[in-house]
Amino acid sequence: MQPEVMKLLAIAIVMGMGAFAPALAIGWIGSKAAEAISRNPEAASKIQTAMILAVAFTEAIAIYALVTALILKFV
Repeated sequence: MQPEVMKLLAIAIVMGMGAFAPALAIGWIGSKAAEAISRNPEAASKIQTAMILAVAFTEAIAIYALVTALILKFV
């Protein structure tokens, strides 16, 4: 294969995995938080704070994948 084709394939794989894995993790975090809140409604504010923090860290992984893909594309 030509180097440009391999480069574009690498970019596609980086973005595909970089978007897919965090999406699954965010869905899992949200479902577990909803389950925890339904079991203990009094702790909803603490659970929600921890959930939002975990989602932010998980979303950072997708942003790192985007930055990596852009570096691969333009460098």
